[in-house]
Amino acid sequence: MNGDCTRNRQIDSLVPGLAIGLLLLGLVLPAVAWSQQMPVEQSGPSPSSASTQAADPANAQQGESHSLGTIRGKVVDQSGTAISAARVALSREGQAQELQTQTDDDGLFLFANLAPGLLQLTFTSEGLTGQAMYETLKAGQVLTVPDVVLIVATQVTEVRVGVTPAEEAEDEVKAEEKQRIFGMIPNFFVTYDPHPVPLTPKLKFRLAWKSSVDPFTLLAIGAVAGVEQAGNQWPGYGQGAQGYAKRYGASYADVFGGTFVGGAVLPSLLKQDPRYFYQGSGSKKSRLLHALGSSVICKGDNGKVEPNYSNIGGAFAAGGLASLYAPPGRRGGAHLVVSTALIRIGETAVASVFQEFFIRKATPSVRNHAQAQP
Repeated sequence: MNGDCTRNRQIDSLVPGLAIGLLLLGLVLPAVAWSQQMPVEQSGPSPSSASTQAADPANAQQGESHSLGTIRGKVVDQSGTAISAARVALSREGQAQELQTQTDDDGLFLFANLAPGLLQLTFTSEGLTGQAMYETLKAGQVLTVPDVVLIVATQVTEVRVGVTPAEEAEDEVKAEEKQRIFGMIPNFFVTYDPHPVPLTPKLKFRLAWKSSVDPFTLLAIGAVAGVEQAGNQWPGYGQGAQGYAKRYGASYADVFGGTFVGGAVLPSLLKQDPRYFYQGSGSKKSRLLHALGSSVICKGDNGKVEPNYSNIGGAFAAGGLASLYAPPGRRGGAHLVVSTALIRIGETAVASVFQEFFIRKATPSVRNHAQAQP
């Protein structure tokens, strides 16, 4: 009985120890299993990883390409139109070697795989003024330069922005109104501009009026009337102040009527330019024919060459007016009308010859034009 009790007490004392041991074992075993699953850290790269990097040179090349850049742009003319086949050269300061390319149909150019640094771009195209620029390219940059504009190498035409043809014609007439031979004799009905614009009817009448009432014109008519009176030409007018006044009035009526009809009225109705167009270049023969033909050939307001109906009509109109106030015995004759008209047409031709070869040099107030040089 006592033995059984003693054995039971021993068993009871072992149970707590066994429980504690099992608990500790349950904690230690998972920790050991987890530690076995952890990778072992290495202080340096493994041989396998080093060999992988050494066997893949693409990584090194990719790093180098990231440092290269690109330059691109467009070449156009003054109107903004793309210039194809323009030559584009790229160089570096201090290096003789250069890269070259041409623009495509859209005027575009491209240089790729460029090392960074200061670069010079040079643009040339036939008939156009070349241009150069400097650009700094950074590593890996795609640089688009502003549009490169190439202009015409030589420009002889004056470009006037915002000026209408009517305003330009007004400027022409202002310049022509200052044209005087030896600084005195009116020389209004001639243009030295190689590309004159058509005159408005208002400007045609303005030139005719300016010429008819110019002080020199009035003095010249007075001198002609004096010569006629001294030679007793047109004896039907008589002598004395009354005879001089009649001769003066007849001469002035010839000039006034011919100038207005041939220089303003008919040119406005027929849309013809009453001025003489100075040629100033070419052979003497071509200039002579141009001058002689101007009395029967003129330029229309549309720029085309046509018969000078204005000058011919003005000459016959002056002849018709002369027959109305001619002295007794000379009025109404067709001979007077025709002879006066032919004389006036001949005078116009002779005056044009002098205009072409001599008068320009004697007119200091002529505005200079690049293409109107004798």
